[in-house]
Amino acid sequence: MFDSLSERLERSFKILKGQGQITEINVAETLKDVRRALLDADVNYKVAKEFTSEVKEKALGQNVLNAVSPGQLLVKVTHDELTSLMGSVEAEFRTDGNPGVILMAGLQGSGKTTHTGKLAHYLKTKKGKKPLLVACDVYRPAAIDQLHVVGEQVGVSVFSDKENKNPVDIARKGIAFAKANGHNVVIVDTAGRLAVDEVMMKEITEIKKAIQPQETLFVVDAMTGQDAVNTAKEFNDRLDFDGVILTKLDGDTRGGAALSIRRVVNKPIKFVGMGEKMDALDVFYPKRMADRILGMGDIVSLVEKAQENFDEEEARKLQKKIAKNTFNFNDFLKQIEQIKKMGNLKDLAGMIPGMGKMMKNVDIDDDAFKGIEAIIHSMTPHERENPTLIDGSRRKRIASGSGTSVQEVNKLIKQFMETRKVMKLMSDKNNMAKMMSGLKGGLPGMGGRP
Repeated sequence: MFDSLSERLERSFKILKGQGQITEINVAETLKDVRRALLDADVNYKVAKEFTSEVKEKALGQNVLNAVSPGQLLVKVTHDELTSLMGSVEAEFRTDGNPGVILMAGLQGSGKTTHTGKLAHYLKTKKGKKPLLVACDVYRPAAIDQLHVVGEQVGVSVFSDKENKNPVDIARKGIAFAKANGHNVVIVDTAGRLAVDEVMMKEITEIKKAIQPQETLFVVDAMTGQDAVNTAKEFNDRLDFDGVILTKLDGDTRGGAALSIRRVVNKPIKFVGMGEKMDALDVFYPKRMADRILGMGDIVSLVEKAQENFDEEEARKLQKKIAKNTFNFNDFLKQIEQIKKMGNLKDLAGMIPGMGKMMKNVDIDDDAFKGIEAIIHSMTPHERENPTLIDGSRRKRIASGSGTSVQEVNKLIKQFMETRKVMKLMSDKNNMAKMMSGLKGGLPGMGGRP
């Protein structure tokens, strides 16, 4: 995501020469290159031109502090303007009402039905809502069945009426069903088309008029770049939607849609789809996205993902086991599961400041833990609980059972035992104090050994 744009922007800022002030002369070439980078990322031409003009206007004449280079100051101004371009702050998302009603719109193939389920999962797990999905796509073969499958995946009920071919009537009945069955949010999945057409627009306009949704969301595929922005504009002209869900932002997208859509359509991006799993839907934060585009990482989102998968009770139990040096392979497996729940490993690495650039050419497979898990699962329950029992003959059996080599098994067990020792040392406050004291004594100029 945005890798190419991030690299181009970084190169652009290195062009900036001169000291003391950002001037018309020393900023011209840099901003020309920034504009080219934005256009290559499929940002709308008018938006790219306006953006660089605004950056130039804000930057010109600013005094450069001794500790800050002109390039660094321009990065700061660019960051602020990128944040502003994408909406400054996260957009409000309303689910009030009895029930709250959300209308989903978009072209066929944009991921609308899948993201209807993702939104239901988000509302259920993070907002404590009891959503109902309503199937109003009466045209596409198996569309209703697909929504039922999605509903089952996220543990949410689905209302459908396969004999009824009137989507307005189905939507109304779905809302009545929600009221009667204690659902406080209704998400209406409508028909998509391969292109914007009059019949489609008329139908979805009628649905909106009939159900009066609190939120009308347009689902658009980020991979389509400027086409996504143009389609959003056509939909908005007719439907006047409230916001956008940008899908496939984890794919090979150049970023044009994310950077252009707010300025062209004047509607906020509310959510982004960042993966295939049903929990891979994130609130869109303009500042955090600007951080990532400029290679600054997104440590806040990383911490939030960790907190979502953090179990306090499990953490307490784990702390006790570490202190007693009884941390075992079952505990290790649980930690791996927690990491995997947080999402794509390369995306997680990219959230750490500076790591995105380092990991650029490194391929981190989501199955990176597969070999480790295979080795651990090939151990007996008793061996997992008591790693010190695993002798040579057992290691041979484990290697054979996991499809790995004895060397790989040896390496994992060795690393595990060393990690366990370090964890035990760090859990002991007295040991930590001794370690810090020894470290202090060994540093020059700290009153210890030279």
